[in-house]
Formats: sequence, structure tokens, C-alpha cells
Amino acid sequence: MRILCANWYGTDDAAVERRHYPDVDFIVARAPEGEASPLPASVRDADAIVNYSPTADLAEKPDVFPNVRIVVRAGVGFDNLDLKGWGARGVPVCNAPDYGTTEVADHALALMLALRRGTATYDNAVKRDPKSGWDYRTAPLLARLKGATFGIVGLGRIGLAAARRAAAFDMRVVFYDPYLPNGADLSVGYERVHTLGELMSISDAVSIHMPLSEETRGMIDAAAFAVAKPGLVVINTARGPIVDLDALTDALRGGLIGGAALDVLPKEPADPDHPLIKA
Repeated sequence: MRILCANWYGTDDAAVERRHYPDVDFIVARAPEGEASPLPASVRDADAIVNYSPTADLAEKPDVFPNVRIVVRAGVGFDNLDLKGWGARGVPVCNAPDYGTTEVADHALALMLALRRGTATYDNAVKRDPKSGWDYRTAPLLARLKGATFGIVGLGRIGLAAARRAAAFDMRVVFYDPYLPNGADLSVGYERVHTLGELMSISDAVSIHMPLSEETRGMIDAAAFAVAKPGLVVINTARGPIVDLDALTDALRGGLIGGAALDVLPKEPADPDHPLIKA
């Protein structure tokens, strides 16, 4: 069997995969992170494809690979795979739904702490100047977490893991997820709201955990920011295009929200010409 490891940006050459499956021929096609790797003609007879990039699709169309019987995203999400193209070929597309669940939830809370407890701000201030940086007023968004409202957009695996962590800080956890069945709130013990606007209006921190689709692209937009609770901080560890970056820039400049922590961006690496990145 030949497996194409597309958009590979690791430091090795699929060493772990080769060790566990010595009889499989792994073909590694390297790429800079965020870019699609060019594929030599020799890989067109691959039996399976694993796409390692979280953002870039394959550099070739599905009909280039006549022998492929399965395509896998080495992580969560399907947004960077040609689902229609592979579907037309009758080729199943899979992902790794449990990949990074706890790590991403940890990171979401770490980003909230960076804003609400000033962990990064204080560190940077003291490094710049140990004397003048020793000032509690350096972190402008400092707030008590106990009793504050942690809003979650998308209570899937990662969203639920983030909810549990926020609850450990004695935060009130509220979620918005129109795809969960009735009674989901009763089973997890967290409050449910039925509109994004309501979530934005009552939350002190909103953490995004939705997959990227045509429905969720630009979901956190000007209308959402317009009804946000004053001082709200927005955390995105899901997919960059879910947040309208122009609207976020305007909301921050206009004081509609207090801050944002972005682990992902609509364009990666960051676009240095975008006003928010420049700022």
C-alpha cells in the first residue's frame, strides 16, 4: 500500500508512521505551513491520502489519484478537503475527531487567562522595564473569574472540555449550539441559550469551538459584536474565518468589546497588511 502524506511540515519523514507500519510505503510531500505542497507525478498511484495541513487543501484535484480509496485529515475538521470532488468519486473522507481535544481546551483557557488575569501582559511589562513595569494597572482587562460568565459557541468535544475547565474556575458556563438535541443542557449541567446574540450579550468571555462551514464562515460578525456585553473578550481556537476580522477590528477600536485572543486567523501566516495585525 502507498500512502501519500500531503502538506507535511513535520521535522521528520513520517518516522512514527514508518515504525508502526513497516510494510506501508509512505510518500512525504513537504510544504511550508499554510501552503499546499506540490505533488510529483510519482504519487498519483497512491492508495490513500493523509492531509496534514489544518488549512491547505491538496495541490491536485481528486481525479489525479485514480487508485485512492480513502482520504484522511490528520486532525479535526473537513473544511480544507474537496468533499464534493471526493464524494463524486465515491471516496470516503475521514478525520481524527479526538485529535487535540484536551490541548485546544487548555489553550482556550490559557488565552482567557492571558487577558483576564494579565499573565502575558504583566510578564511583558516587567521584561521591558522591571521598575516601571511593576504596576497592577498594566493589564487593562483584569477581572475576577469566579461568577463571571464563560460563553461557548459549539459544545462539541473541545467545547465541552473547555466548559469543564471554566467551571473549575467557578465560572457560570453558558453555551450556544443549535445542532445539539433538546435536553443536552440537562445532561451536561450547563445553561443553554438559543441565539448567538443572547450568548454575546450575557458573556464576559466567549470561546469559539465551531467547525468551519459556509454557515459558520464570518459568524462572529458586526451584528454579533453590536450586542456584546461591554468588556467582553473573544477567544478563537477553532478556525480563523469564523471571526470576521474587519468587524473584530472595528469592535475593538470602537470599544464594543474589551479584547480578543486569536490562535487562528483567516489567513495564515498572518497578513501583515491587515489593520488588526498592524495594530
